[in-house]
Amino acid sequence: MTTSTVSLKTFLAAAKEALAAPPSQRPLPLTFVVGNESADLDSLCSAVVLAYIRSHISPQRLHIPLSNLPREDLSLRIELGPVLAKADLEISDLITLSELPQQLEPNDTEWVLVDHNVLTGSLKKFERRIVGCIDHHVDEGIVGVQATPRVIETCGSCMSLVVDAHADAWRSLAHGTQLTGAATSISKDLNQLAQVALAPILVDTINLTSDHKVRPKDRRAAQLLETELMQDPDFDQRAYYDAVTAAKEDLSQLGLRDILRKDYKEWVDAGVKLGISCAVQDLDFLLEKATATGNGSGQDVLLRELRSWAGEQALDVASIMTTSNPGGKFQRHLLVWGLTDGGRKAVERFTEESSEKLKLAPLNGGVLDEKGIRYAWSQLALDASRKQVAPLLRDAMTWAGANL
Repeated sequence: MTTSTVSLKTFLAAAKEALAAPPSQRPLPLTFVVGNESADLDSLCSAVVLAYIRSHISPQRLHIPLSNLPREDLSLRIELGPVLAKADLEISDLITLSELPQQLEPNDTEWVLVDHNVLTGSLKKFERRIVGCIDHHVDEGIVGVQATPRVIETCGSCMSLVVDAHADAWRSLAHGTQLTGAATSISKDLNQLAQVALAPILVDTINLTSDHKVRPKDRRAAQLLETELMQDPDFDQRAYYDAVTAAKEDLSQLGLRDILRKDYKEWVDAGVKLGISCAVQDLDFLLEKATATGNGSGQDVLLRELRSWAGEQALDVASIMTTSNPGGKFQRHLLVWGLTDGGRKAVERFTEESSEKLKLAPLNGGVLDEKGIRYAWSQLALDASRKQVAPLLRDAMTWAGANL
């Protein structure tokens, strides 16, 4: 293990160079660290930080952090701005699916997953090349027991698991900083890395105040980053959290389609396909934005946009999940829409099986509802995020597929 650090900018430039090299000059296998397809702050930052740390642990094996989205979609991740700024980075420094070589053979690669444990979409063909995983979602049994690391457990932020699993490596970096003669530049690199790592932990746990999200490893990781690794007397945790959260919640410049695709994940079970779009403003906000287009009533415009997006993705079930804090009170909204026979059966089953569990109450007098087809609710079980709701919908899809 080395005891020196390089800046994140230098590290990402080296990873880009290795990826862009002619096939005959590439280091094989290419080892990727990739987050999930929703490419939220936790996934994006976890991939970068884990790739950096593992490259530090094994200098002979460069780990390439991959943002699991096309280059053009990175501009939707407004919350990246204040985080990247902490490390003197630009969005252009990140590596996306657009930079993957056109003809990349699975046998020439290895994959470490963060913030998910199943490869999907265009990356699914690399599934048998998974060699490691750190995730806080439900274990789907795809990652083999021989994977190293293999950490799949509940936690507020996946980044917390990344930091905790490599706590010794973090301390090695700090120890190396203290031993070198160039302490000023080295400590700046480490401080930048720690602040990038801290951002998703704070955001995903509401600045470590959410009782139903925070786990011991979240607190332990945050403490390690702040007390042992940061050397910035001017760092203000609350101000940092507020800046990132404000950027994340600013959907004012995005159209409805962009909001639907910004934080989107999909699954297929028993031939039924589900897509869930998460938004950090409530359904009332989306209805107001739809009304402002002047193309019809808010309900009509929102449903038209959602149907169009569902058509692009060939969905049987389309869903929107929202989080918001009106008046400082945290709330969740949930919309599900069955668009095909299988989708409608799944929605009916989900409604029957999960309404009580999720404490679902009709939203706005059922203005978006169509009996047996589409429902919008206030979700009063506030601890159930997409990580908990998606498996319930998928169970209903499996039942529906078997009963078509």
